[in-house]
Amino acid sequence: MLKFIPNPLKSFYIILASWSLFSTFAALTFNSGSMLLLSYTFFNLNSNPITLNIVLDMYSMLFSGVVLFISSNIMLFSMFYMKGDPSLLRFSYLVLGFIMSMNLLIFIPNLITLLIGWDGLGIISFILVIYYQNNKSLAAGMITAMTNRIGDVLILGSIGMILSQSHWSISFMWVESLHYPITISILLLLAFCTKSAQIPFSAWLPAAMAAPTPVSALVHSSTLVTAGIFLLFRFHPFLSSLKYFNFILMTMSLSTMLMAGLAAVVENDMKKIIALSTLSQLGVMATSLALNLPMFAFFHLITHALFKALLFICAGVLINFHSHGQDLRTMGNIYLKLPLTTTSMIIANLALCGFPFMAGFFSKDLIIESSLFQNFNMFFMLGFMLATMLTALYSFRFLIILFSMPLLASPFSNLNDNLKNTLFAMFIMSIMAIMGGAMFSWSWSSLNTEPMVPMMFKYLTPMMIMLGSSMGVMISMLSFFPMLTNNLFFAHFYLTSMWGLVVSSSFLTLPNFFHFSFYQLKTIDQGWTEIMGPKGMISISPYISSNISKPQNMIINSSIMLMCMSMSLIFLF
Repeated sequence: MLKFIPNPLKSFYIILASWSLFSTFAALTFNSGSMLLLSYTFFNLNSNPITLNIVLDMYSMLFSGVVLFISSNIMLFSMFYMKGDPSLLRFSYLVLGFIMSMNLLIFIPNLITLLIGWDGLGIISFILVIYYQNNKSLAAGMITAMTNRIGDVLILGSIGMILSQSHWSISFMWVESLHYPITISILLLLAFCTKSAQIPFSAWLPAAMAAPTPVSALVHSSTLVTAGIFLLFRFHPFLSSLKYFNFILMTMSLSTMLMAGLAAVVENDMKKIIALSTLSQLGVMATSLALNLPMFAFFHLITHALFKALLFICAGVLINFHSHGQDLRTMGNIYLKLPLTTTSMIIANLALCGFPFMAGFFSKDLIIESSLFQNFNMFFMLGFMLATMLTALYSFRFLIILFSMPLLASPFSNLNDNLKNTLFAMFIMSIMAIMGGAMFSWSWSSLNTEPMVPMMFKYLTPMMIMLGSSMGVMISMLSFFPMLTNNLFFAHFYLTSMWGLVVSSSFLTLPNFFHFSFYQLKTIDQGWTEIMGPKGMISISPYISSNISKPQNMIINSSIMLMCMSMSLIFLF
């Protein structure tokens, strides 16, 4: 086993291996529909087999190839970003463990063994969020860990309820074989919400930006937050057959899209804006699942991973060259100093908006047009259009502030594009952000079916994008008017706190739990159970032994006296 050394050649080999896996299995399994299921039984528990299943199908192989491809480019970027870090070896092993946990979750269709990857993602994400070990990262790590533990408990509860069908395989789960299908669907839905940060568990996602930027790029593109979407995609045949499930999922996902879009419009932290855009795109995927379009959701899951990783890599370059400052208002005129990074940033944002013939266009436009084709609630469709407009709004506000505003950073910042390995990663990811959607769309025969909608609906999506982009240009000018921001302080605070979810998840909720746990500690752990337990027995044992020993001494003394008296009488007579 070779010791890990930050070497571009090794990462390049990972790129070649992942790309060969990605292209080979994509070509073999796109249209064949074949699946290979490997199963190993550990033991039987009351006729319930505890097995390790591995599924090799089109979805698992394709998604795993994308995860490995993105991870290899992020490792190239981390050599630049984490240069000089004394714990680089530990960081690299943690990232590799994170990638391995995600692949376990992808390839295992058994719910009880899927917990290996599910818990691995939660534990390693906590360690990576607290990597810098300051107050901010520790607080963010606690919110991340506690929210993910809720999802773990819900998964464990669903495992116990699925016991009635004598197996835990996702592929063979039907409503007729379960005793509590509605309860199981609610547990799985809430577990998805905790891992993919949907309402009401959205507060941890922006807080997790305390992690290093390469970790954020990996988390927000293809690993942690997409685990809930992939779990719901695997369970979709079972969950979609239940009444009101699609309605509830649609309500939660649209609320998340609108909340994230409005928060990103007024946010000034660069990484938080990108995190909120991830939250909005996760809502798009969940909405596609609610519309019974799982293939389109999986398609957008792949294309979103390509351009979101590129967006984080570009943001990491900017953060590094601005003395690790993340305030968007201090970064301006970067196209003069960082032309290649600027180009990649524009490509990633256009793909995010769904600009024609970019990667995001082929998946996002397909979902929007299919939603207009569906016979669904009109208010949901209006909310979907509004969320699409907000995506273009905050993306163009992001670009305008970066490119046209004056530079307010330190004049000693060393801005240049001589990044070597990072430039190679950005170049490869930029090509995929442009061509990835077209390549998947042309190769995947089931994605070539266009919905038949009126011409007015065809023009509706580009009109929303144009309207949002023009509004983003105007709103970008308001970032330099502090008087207006102060007058709208409460509205600004309400939106940046994600409709109060940040406050309710930390300041309002945690003190109550702390007081409750302190009360339980004093009344139960250090109360009557401690007195009746070992400590209480030890404290009263001296008194018991002394009280027992006194009668014993009296009996012994009296018996000795009686023996002496009897012996004396015998000798006398």
